[in-house]
Amino acid sequence: MSSPALSTLPNYASTSKSRLHSLYSDIHRQKHSNPSSFHAYVDWWHGTLKDVISRGWQGSDGPDGTSNKLVLGVRRALVDKLRYEGVGKPLGLGTTIAEMRRSNDLILLSQFLASQQSVYDPGWLPYRIASFVVGKPLWWAMEQLDIVRSEDSYTEAETWKKIEGDYVMLGLVVQAADTLETLRDGTGLSPADNLYTFEDFRREFGAKVLPGVVLSEIDTKVLIKFLERERRVVVQNDDVIKFVVASHDREITAVDRGILQLKTAVRNLREQVDSIQNKIDQTTSNISNALRQQRKSIALAELRFKKHLDDLLSKRLGSLHNLESTLISVETAAGDVEIMKTYESSTATLKAILSHPSLQREKIEETMDALATSTADAREVDDAIRMGGDMAAVDAGIYDMELEAELNALVEEAEKGKVEAAEQAVIEKLHAIEVHVPEGAPVRAEATSTWTAEAA
Repeated sequence: MSSPALSTLPNYASTSKSRLHSLYSDIHRQKHSNPSSFHAYVDWWHGTLKDVISRGWQGSDGPDGTSNKLVLGVRRALVDKLRYEGVGKPLGLGTTIAEMRRSNDLILLSQFLASQQSVYDPGWLPYRIASFVVGKPLWWAMEQLDIVRSEDSYTEAETWKKIEGDYVMLGLVVQAADTLETLRDGTGLSPADNLYTFEDFRREFGAKVLPGVVLSEIDTKVLIKFLERERRVVVQNDDVIKFVVASHDREITAVDRGILQLKTAVRNLREQVDSIQNKIDQTTSNISNALRQQRKSIALAELRFKKHLDDLLSKRLGSLHNLESTLISVETAAGDVEIMKTYESSTATLKAILSHPSLQREKIEETMDALATSTADAREVDDAIRMGGDMAAVDAGIYDMELEAELNALVEEAEKGKVEAAEQAVIEKLHAIEVHVPEGAPVRAEATSTWTAEAA
């Protein structure tokens, strides 16, 4: 790892050189004297170490010769790998890692893989209370008597001796698990899709859960353990890994092992078929080259070899077809078993509902009879109320014909009033009209007499 590589990380690109000098200094005495600054340093290094690990920049520290992407190798050589040009080595890295370990951001690898308790489980409450009430004061008293030493009293070199080892970076494991569950969303429709060997699991997901890198063997074990213990989405037994699709399906059965064996055999046969086909293509190319070079004996030998490959390919394709058909039949039968279990559960539920006292024949007949009686009673009440209203109207001397005649008279009177009002409006408009005659205009006598008479 070099300074140019480190400078591409987000934390370095956004930090000034003077700030880097501060971050690379020895900070182990600032935890109590300047806690806000101390925790800011720890957060910065937490993000930096996550970026370094996830990019595979630790070196070939895995047993299979690959770099771990979820596990940090805490050794003094890490200080040299993080050396930055113009700034130097991180003098307080040991203190930072110790603090990350206390906050559970880093978990010792052996502890992570062996523990049956979730990393999110705070532990038994009475024990934690007793540890705080009794253990803390006792430990403080022993520190005052110099019987034990406080962790803050250790120098950087002493801290390194205490923390060296391999640690799981919990934040990266969570990120990988989230990505894998997103990839699995909507898949696993058949039993075979939910079953993997360890190598199949690594081949399927190792290059997909973190961008641009492939998980090592240790990384894969860590991820499977997290998915099994914390997320509870897989179960593992020896080399068999099973994704859980139902809460009751948390056991690896003999049927699961048989399906996985068939799935593995189909995959191996497909790889053989691809390999044989590649050899046939290569042999065909060799025959063509030999013929162009007039090397008939070589061409004939290659042709015989191709015939053998053709026969082998035909046999392997037949075996592959049989195995795939068998796998489909087994998956169908397994699916039928699940369907029958659902039928049985549904039948039991329906029986439980039908056994309710309210759904017994006698109770139903009694309820329906009571409903009919209540309906008849309501009808009688309604008829009685209606008849009583009619009788009250008769007693009051109110008849429908008389009411209708009176209503018609009111309507006629209203219509007559409207007509009279309209005629009056027309007359008023006519009276408002004035006639102007120009001076000197001749006026006929008959017209003048007519107007005079009208005016009178």
